[in-house]
Amino acid sequence: MNLNLIDTATPPIPEATDWLSAYDGRLGPVLNLSQAVPGDPPPLVFLEKIGLAAGTTEATQYGDIFGDDRLRTAYAANCSSLFKAPIDFEEVAITAGCNQAFFVSIMALAAAGDAILLPVPWYFNHKMTLDMLGIEARPLPLHAENGFLPDVQDAAELIDNSVKAIVLVTPNNPTGAVYPSGLIEAFFNLAHEKGIKLILDETYRDFLIDDAAPHGLFKDRRWQDTLVSLYSFSKSYAIPGHRLGALTASRKVLREVGKILDCVQICPARAAQISLPWAMANLGDWRAEINAQIAERAAAFRKALAHHPAWKIEQIGAYFAYVRHPFPDVSGARVAEWLAGSCGVLALPGSYFGPGQDQYLRFAFANVSCRTIEQLPTRLEAFSHAASATCAN
Repeated sequence: MNLNLIDTATPPIPEATDWLSAYDGRLGPVLNLSQAVPGDPPPLVFLEKIGLAAGTTEATQYGDIFGDDRLRTAYAANCSSLFKAPIDFEEVAITAGCNQAFFVSIMALAAAGDAILLPVPWYFNHKMTLDMLGIEARPLPLHAENGFLPDVQDAAELIDNSVKAIVLVTPNNPTGAVYPSGLIEAFFNLAHEKGIKLILDETYRDFLIDDAAPHGLFKDRRWQDTLVSLYSFSKSYAIPGHRLGALTASRKVLREVGKILDCVQICPARAAQISLPWAMANLGDWRAEINAQIAERAAAFRKALAHHPAWKIEQIGAYFAYVRHPFPDVSGARVAEWLAGSCGVLALPGSYFGPGQDQYLRFAFANVSCRTIEQLPTRLEAFSHAASATCAN
């Protein structure tokens, strides 16, 4: 057996979901705030187009390793418009979701024994990827007092010859923090100065309230030397089951990525690829409506936790709230298990996201309605009583 794989953590979502088996339903249906999944389906017209595409001969055949030219071109044009900078379709690869975009990027940039700088709390699939590949995940600790924003100087002190890239996720999973453009650009400059890559995971960038570009990196002529940008169609167009993401990088990096993609997927699934260029051109109003709804859910979550100030929202944005729980002597995993089993509320413990996170839970509020979120105060009140009784025993 591969010892690196054996030493890699098991997928955490199924483990956490098992905690719900102890819930007796007395407070109502389960409130599942664990997984970052789109809370609303895509428009019916888009689903119909995917269905029609799936019934074509074209969708049954192999496509290009890097994805269909039409989708690559549409996505490159979309990014060029957003970032006010020219991006060519040959600088884009379509992948089986953003997780695969990260995986193949890491394989292209680092080998076993190398290191990647990974801010903590981290996205657990990123850590799992590095572990199974035998690559060191070098922690860059983040802190609640500065909004869980990474510090460039701290990062610089951690970089040596074994570090091949810095990973940033913004809007962040798990904290929800949105990194200011100036901070992103400072990390880009650091990566360029050190001769390493900046892997920028922008899975949730379409859920920013501001329509402005989240950074100006593509305007910098050095971007092809330094930047690898990751994106998720799965999240933005509510089609996670179709597993489509994108990777934007220099042609030099994509040549190496292509070798990996040819071995792990041959080509991305075709039906949604065929339909997405239409969606990108025609679903702007729907996307804006979804963003407005998620903003309402964030406000509802803030309001819900205001009833219980001992549960402190340390950061919130996009899909997530990172919350300090009120039990300083109890692990986050234990608190999350209690919460699920006694009150039917499923959140993920901070320990899933790295060392030093035991005082936190991550709530993914974007996948439920405001009406569902409004049940939280009652559930937390019941949990307070149940937890007090447990601690007393």
